[in-house]
Amino acid sequence: MYENATQRSMICVDMRSFYASCIASIENLNVMEVPMAIVGNFQQKGSVVLAASPPMKKRFNIRTGSRLYEIPPHPDIRLFEPRMSFFIRMSMEITRLLNDFVPKEAIHVYSIDESFIDLTGTEKLWGPPEQTAERIRDQIYRQFDIQSAVGFGPNMLLAKLALDIEAKKTGFAKWTYDDVPTKLWPVTQLTDVWGIGRRTEKTLHHMGIYSVYDLAHTDLELLEKRLGVMGNQLYYHAWGIDHSTVGAPIMQGQISFGKGQMLMRDYRSRQELLVVLLEMCEDVARRAREARKIGRTISLGLSYSKDAFGGGFHHARTIDEPTNDTLKIFHVCKELLDEFYAERPARKLTVTLSNIESEYSMQLSLFDEARWRNRKLGETMDQLRTKYGTTALLRAISYTEAGTAITRASLLGGHKK
Repeated sequence: MYENATQRSMICVDMRSFYASCIASIENLNVMEVPMAIVGNFQQKGSVVLAASPPMKKRFNIRTGSRLYEIPPHPDIRLFEPRMSFFIRMSMEITRLLNDFVPKEAIHVYSIDESFIDLTGTEKLWGPPEQTAERIRDQIYRQFDIQSAVGFGPNMLLAKLALDIEAKKTGFAKWTYDDVPTKLWPVTQLTDVWGIGRRTEKTLHHMGIYSVYDLAHTDLELLEKRLGVMGNQLYYHAWGIDHSTVGAPIMQGQISFGKGQMLMRDYRSRQELLVVLLEMCEDVARRAREARKIGRTISLGLSYSKDAFGGGFHHARTIDEPTNDTLKIFHVCKELLDEFYAERPARKLTVTLSNIESEYSMQLSLFDEARWRNRKLGETMDQLRTKYGTTALLRAISYTEAGTAITRASLLGGHKK
């Protein structure tokens, strides 16, 4: 199984309680002693907790994803709103520090607080990779006063799993292929495994797969038949095998353009939802056009409000001709909404354009003048927004009560700048 498996010195570094640690550094607080939380918006009782310090989790059971109304009134608790610009600057400075140890090509910034680093070949410069990993942790703490955890593995997958499953409790963990049966296979919460979301977990449960051991010992052909390429990938991941490389897109073939939005209130009608959907399709199409890509599969996800007992749907439709035209993407989303929307209050929407290919592969018809005209119109609108800001040119629906584009333009990553 492991004859041709990747053998590198890969680490995955995670900044612990990153947002809380950043705020603590400028407020002169000790994140390991003060119960503190970063809340999306104080004005909304249902606003999400974006980060909580360890004492906040331990003493008050408030965690990332908790709601503002769940935080008890207590004099020891310190609450802050996010400062996204500062968080991003801090993340960039940490990446520069990592660049002191390896060339930038050996760094893959996975998220604002998590990065992969390939330490292969650094032995002559820094010594054993395990010591280098500890040195990086120490440097991050000394320079930024931020605690970090490091997962170490022979590939990106095992480095990430070592981080998520063990190092976040211990600070450092090294996994090899020999550890897979004893450390990975006993995992029964499948969403703890990188790459498995709730929908995939539900599908696996329906197949009688309740642990990573079950997944590793399920017939590969059956997984591929049920889940396609993802089934093949999950099977080999269950054995700890991953051929991703730093700098290459993670999970080849899954490249897409997507946008998700947690609505600021419950949207109770189809008409209101269509307003936000058109704004989101505009954003997805713009990013695809700027990347010179077109997509054939359009997905719509909708989550109902907790007041409507939750739930929702996620459906995709593949069209004959790939596109990056805003209105074509919107019309497919509209069809999916009309087909599956149960007319209950909704709180979250996602739009994804996938099955991506190069725009230069698009066949232009001599008899379809509208397609070329729409492409040039979209490009012109994109250029105006790039030059003068995203709100320089808006559709009229964005000025209605249901529109969110204007408000979101003042945010960064969906939160206060």
